[in-house]
Formats: sequence, C-alpha cells, structure tokens
Amino acid sequence: MTFTPSVLCPIDFSESSRGALRYAGTIAAHFHTSLTLLAVNDPLLDEAAELTGGHSQLVGDTRREMERFHRQAFGATVDARRDVHFEIASGKPAPEILRVARERGCDLIVMGSHGSTGFRKLFFGSTTERVLRETAVPMLVTPGGDPGPMGFDDVRKAIRRVLVPVDLTAATAHQADVARRVADALSLPLLLVHVIEPVRSLVTAHATLSTVETERRYRAEAQLEREAESMGAATKPEALVAYGEPAEEIAKVAADRDAGLIVMGLHSSPLLGPRMGSVTYRVLCLAHRLVLALPPVPATQSGQDRHESRIQHDVGVK
Repeated sequence: MTFTPSVLCPIDFSESSRGALRYAGTIAAHFHTSLTLLAVNDPLLDEAAELTGGHSQLVGDTRREMERFHRQAFGATVDARRDVHFEIASGKPAPEILRVARERGCDLIVMGSHGSTGFRKLFFGSTTERVLRETAVPMLVTPGGDPGPMGFDDVRKAIRRVLVPVDLTAATAHQADVARRVADALSLPLLLVHVIEPVRSLVTAHATLSTVETERRYRAEAQLEREAESMGAATKPEALVAYGEPAEEIAKVAADRDAGLIVMGLHSSPLLGPRMGSVTYRVLCLAHRLVLALPPVPATQSGQDRHESRIQHDVGVK
C-alpha cells in the first residue's frame, strides 16, 4: 500500500515561505495528496477587526492573499485539481502551527528558515525554531534564498546527494533508513557521516590520548561500515568518519560533497517530548541546505501513531 503524506505549509508571504511552499506543493502533487496552507494573523489585529466589525473582512482578505500567493508561487503550473486547503488562525505562530498540524493529522511540515539581521544573522527564525522544538511529525526546513522547485525533477537537481549524520546510537537505524528511502526514490547517492569529537584533557598524557583516539576512530569506522552494509540500498551508501566539532564538520562535509539534503534526528526527553538538539540547531544555522528533521519514534505505537510516523519512512517514495 502506497503511503500518501498530507503536507502543512505555514506561510508569512515572504520570499522564504514562497520557496517552502513550492517544495510543499511539489511533494503534495507527487503523492497526490492534500496540501494545507496556513496563515496566522496577529491577535491584536484580529481584536481590532472584531471591535470595528471587520473580522469577516480580515479573514476574507487574508484568504484572498493566500490564494494569490499560491497562484504566484506556481504560475502556469498550478493544477486546479490539487487538493489545497487554506487555513487562517489567530495567535502566536508556533503554537498555532503545531495545533493545526495535530488537528489535521498532517504528516509533514514544510517551513522556510528566516535569516535575521545584525549579530543574529547566523540564526534562523524564531518561529521555525520553536516548531522544531515541539513538533511530533517530520519537518522539512528550506534554506533562505532558495526559490524552490517548480516540479519533482527540480527537487532531485536541488538535492544531488543525501547526507545523514549519525551518532551510532539506537536512533541511527531509523535515521539511516529514512535517508536511504529518500536517496533510492530519487536515485541519488547517499553518504553516512559520523563525527568524532576530540577528547579534551589537561592531565592525560599525549601518548594515551593518541591511543584512545585511534581506538575510537577504528570502532566508529567499523560500526559505520556495518550500518552501510545492512541498509539494503539500491547503491551501497558511502561511509565517512570525520573528526572535530559535529555541526561544523557536518556543514563542511555537506558543502564539500555537494549534498543538498541533510537528514537529521531531533533529540527527545522522556518528560518533555521531542526537542531540537544543539547539533541540529547549529547545522541549521551553518549549512545552507534542505534539512529533514525527524522527531523520535516511540518504542511502541498504536495503529494511528504508526500511520502518522510512516512519512519518516516513505517521504520521497511514490
């Protein structure tokens, strides 16, 4: 049975969200499934409209702007048969995005990263960050300045190579499997990367440190090679062990090896649920690449939960 993910794309009418919309629309069209566009109005604007009796006009104006934004994003390629929904909410953007994703049972959220100015120019938008910290479904983050694809062939050209950084923990198999499915579906090469962080010690002798580092690298290379062998990909993935600060090395490898998509996992807490780890955050800041962020998969799931998590296995597979 072919899985068809429903896609949610929050927009703020910026160029960044226009690029994200093109990715979201292309994925939805490829799967022949629904696409939901979401615009979140400022609650103060909503309240002012209520006081002046213009609430319905505000909603109508927002919807017309959303429809025009959608038409402009795809131009002559817009297919009237596409299952497109326009959702308008009021409140803080991140909680509303998460609420709509949950209530509509969306399987994938597509959002643009929003660069800011001044000393925070390396950091992506606060709304995108907050959604990543709380999301229970996979999220595709598109880089600022990316105009987005006009068709599925453009997605393949934009990605070129799929990179999956793994920490060789229990989560590795799931992340690698998602990346493998995407790479196979697009007939693109897959690169597994593990980054060894240097041991820092003020008291250990240099000779001992050298021995420890050699042993760590040997074990990592052996385990990564076993992971690549067990994946069953159409083409055996390439395995690479790097050494240094994880996020910087991941961004560097992505640039050096021309990988347009990075598949990363989101960390979890038994008390607080999925949270974005510092490495994922730094990669999003440093790498001007598509990032598919995967929330943790619970050890046991109900049938509905399994259905909602299937996008993590089947995204990119028709």
